[in-house]
Amino acid sequence: MLCVHGVGHGDVDPQFQSNWGSAITDGVQRWNPTRQVQCKFVRYDDLFAKAPLNVGTVAEAIAKLSYSGIVHGIGGWLGLSRDFGGLPETLRWTAGMIAQWAVNKTLRAAARRRLLSAVTEFNPDLIVAHSLGSLIGYDTFARKDNAGVISNRRFVTLGSQIGNPFVRDALGGRIVMLPASSWSHLYNPHDKAFAAPIRLTSPQFEQVSTPFDVDFLDHDARPYLTHPNTSNSVWRVVAGGPASRALTRSALAVGEALRKPKKRGLLIGINNYPDPANRLEGCVNDVFQMSAVLQEWGFAAEDIRVVLNDRATAAGILERLEWLLEGAEDGQDRVLFYSGHGAQIPEYGTREEVDHLDEGLVPYDFDWTPAKAISDNQFHELYSQLPYQANFLAVFDCCHAGGMTRDGGPRVRGLTPPDDIRHRLLRWNAREQMWEQRSLEPDNPDARKWKNKGLDFVGKSGATRRLGRGMALRSLPNVEFDQARKDFGHQGPYMPVILEACQEDELSYEYRHGVTSYGAFTYILTQVFRESRRRGAHLTWEQLKRATQEKLRKVQYDQTPVLAGPQRVLNKTIPWNR
Repeated sequence: MLCVHGVGHGDVDPQFQSNWGSAITDGVQRWNPTRQVQCKFVRYDDLFAKAPLNVGTVAEAIAKLSYSGIVHGIGGWLGLSRDFGGLPETLRWTAGMIAQWAVNKTLRAAARRRLLSAVTEFNPDLIVAHSLGSLIGYDTFARKDNAGVISNRRFVTLGSQIGNPFVRDALGGRIVMLPASSWSHLYNPHDKAFAAPIRLTSPQFEQVSTPFDVDFLDHDARPYLTHPNTSNSVWRVVAGGPASRALTRSALAVGEALRKPKKRGLLIGINNYPDPANRLEGCVNDVFQMSAVLQEWGFAAEDIRVVLNDRATAAGILERLEWLLEGAEDGQDRVLFYSGHGAQIPEYGTREEVDHLDEGLVPYDFDWTPAKAISDNQFHELYSQLPYQANFLAVFDCCHAGGMTRDGGPRVRGLTPPDDIRHRLLRWNAREQMWEQRSLEPDNPDARKWKNKGLDFVGKSGATRRLGRGMALRSLPNVEFDQARKDFGHQGPYMPVILEACQEDELSYEYRHGVTSYGAFTYILTQVFRESRRRGAHLTWEQLKRATQEKLRKVQYDQTPVLAGPQRVLNKTIPWNR
C-alpha cells in the first residue's frame, strides 16, 4: 500500500508512519490473518517549503476555502464564526497549504511527478491518501494522460477536501470518477479541516460514512483508518476471501432492489407567506396543474412530491431537493417546479464586503439571509455533479426584480428588499448629492465578454449568482477553465435545463382564469405542453420557450421567459413530450 500523508505530517509527526501502518495492517488482518501488508510513504512537504508564496493570493484562497465550508455546512463548519483571521493556527496552516496547492501550477506539477514516481517504483495494489495528499492523488490520477497509472489499483481518500467547492472550482468545477478498480471515500461530517462529501454515481465509487468526534478538528487519519465502517467496507474487501465476495453480491442485490425510479418530480408552491402584503393566490393551483401535466407525461403519482405554504421552509425545501436529485443516473428524469416569490439578495463575500447578488427562491420562513433562502450556493451542491445524460428540468415561476402589488392590478411574484438590505448596494455620490448603485466585480473575469448569454448567466451586474448556473464553480478565466476540462476529461459542472417566467429585470404576474388564479407563465406553459401533445408535435426546449413567449404576448403579459442550459440539450426534443 502506498500512503500519501496530509498537511505537515511528514515533518511534524514522527509517529504517523507507524500509526498508519499498524491501523491498516490490523484492519486487513482482522479479516484475513495471513494477508501480509507492506506500506510505503510518499513525502512532499519539501516541495511546499520551496514553493514561493504570494501572500495576497493565498490569503484570498484561504478565505474562499473557509467560506465554502461555512456556506455549505460541510466539514463541520456550519454555524461557526466567519472571522477567517481568527482561525486556529492548525487550520490556517491546513488552509494555507491547500490554497498554495490550488494556485501554484508549478507546485501541483511537481507533486504529481513525485507521486507518479513513487507509484512506478513501488507498484502498489492500493493507494491511501489523507487530506492534502488526497488532492495530490486526485490531481494526478484524474488527468487523462495518467489514466493507466491507477487503472488496476484501489484508491482510498480520507479527511479529503476534494469535494469542497473551492477545490472543485480549481479543478474545472467537477469531480470525475477515477479509472481505478475502486474508489472509497471516507467522510466524517465532524471533520473541520474543510473536508467535504463527494457526489459521484459509479459502481466503482463508494462514500463510506465514518463519523467520529474525538478532538477539536476531528481530522486525524487514524480514527478514519480504524473506524468500524472502514473495516467493513474497505479492509474486508482488501483482505479478499469468500466473505468479501459474498458481501459484494449482497450489496449488488440490495442496490438493485433500491434502484431509484426513472422519473421523479418535486413541486413547490407558496401562497400564504407570513406577511399578508406578500401573499399570492395562484401558486398552489400551479402545483396541481404541473402535477397533472407530469402525470400525463408518464411520471407516477407516487414519484411526485409536493410541498406547500408553511411546510415549504428553507430546510424543508433543501431536504426534498436532496430526495429529488440524490443518486440520479444517466437517462433518468428529474423535474423541479417552484411557484412563489423570488428575490435578489446582496450578499457578503470572503472579504466581508458585499461583492455579489444571490438570486434565490423565497421560502415560507424567508428573512433576507442566506440561511433562509434557496440560492445557487446551496443548490449547486446538489445538481453540479449529476451525470451529463441525466435529464433535469428546473421551472421557476417567480421574478427577482422585486415589485409592488397595486389594488385591482395583477399580483407580482417578487419581493422588493427592505431599505437596510437595499442600502448594501448603494453609495453616496457627493458631487451629485444623490444615491447611486455600487458596481460589483464579476465572479468570472471573462463574464462581460459573454455578450448574448451574459445576462442569462451573470445578470446585468456581471456579479449575480443566478439559480442553476453554478457560477461559483466557474470562476477560472475561460482559457484555464477549458484547459481544466480538457485535462480531467469533463465538460464542467452539470447544468439543468432552466425555464424561468421572465427576464432578470422583468416581473412575473398572476393570471385569473375566471375566478381561479394561476401564474400566467405556468398556465400558458402547461397549455403549450398539452396542445403539442394533442397534435403529436415533438417540441424542442427552444420551441417550447418561443411558443410560451408568443402566447404571453398575445394576452398582453409583459414578461419574456428565459431558457438556459447546455446548448447541445436545448435544441433537442423534450424527452417526455414524445
